[in-house]
Amino acid sequence: MRFDVLTLFPEMVLSAVRYGIMGRALDRGIADIRAVNIRDFARGPHRTTDDRPYGGGYGMVMKPGPIFRALESVERIGKGHPVILLSPQGEVFNQRLAWELAELDQLIFVCGRYEGVDERIRDLCIDREISIGDYVLSGGELGALVVMDAVTRLLPDALGGEGSSTEDSFAGGLLEYPHYTRPSVFQGLSVPEVLLSGNHEKIRIWRRKESIRRTRERRPDLMETAEIEPGERPSPAPAGRPRKDEESGSGPGR
Repeated sequence: MRFDVLTLFPEMVLSAVRYGIMGRALDRGIADIRAVNIRDFARGPHRTTDDRPYGGGYGMVMKPGPIFRALESVERIGKGHPVILLSPQGEVFNQRLAWELAELDQLIFVCGRYEGVDERIRDLCIDREISIGDYVLSGGELGALVVMDAVTRLLPDALGGEGSSTEDSFAGGLLEYPHYTRPSVFQGLSVPEVLLSGNHEKIRIWRRKESIRRTRERRPDLMETAEIEPGERPSPAPAGRPRKDEESGSGPGR
């Protein structure tokens, strides 16, 4: 997988990808990350990449020319090489989208700054807009890094174990089950007995149930689309049945 990142701060990108899984993927040739400095394609003695917006208003807008020329300089390779603008107006990034992008050979990111990019860049060059959440950052670099990290983990041989990425949170639409390691007792809290049993089938069933339980409690919105067998879905409580806290007399005000 090749990533091309168009940015005003190439070192911000290149320094961050040298560590962890992304760094190892680069060393092993699984991923190739190239940062393109948009300022190199600006014209004039000061290589200006931004200007005041037409119609007035606060802030500056990135000029279309430098971005357009920077994109023209990027070599397109393989099957599928969408130009992606990191923007709070884009579709929200999730694991499903990460899997979709991991099927391609190249991703080209445009990282805006200031008040964003000239709208004509959207019209002429952008294939897709992606947001990493409903908030505003100072630039698209952090968003691009998030997307690249999530996609890189899904590439063949990027992780140590074959099943690592398929058991992550959001695999199959569910949150991941709890994890434990040594010691078996810490601050009075013990590891669940089933994980010490050596019975792999019981462990698999426990993890599946915990994954469903955790998703239901923490992200109930995911339950509608999660890959769950009919028998795994919790049955709704019968109408009129008192809640557990009402039965025990421990509800609010008691």
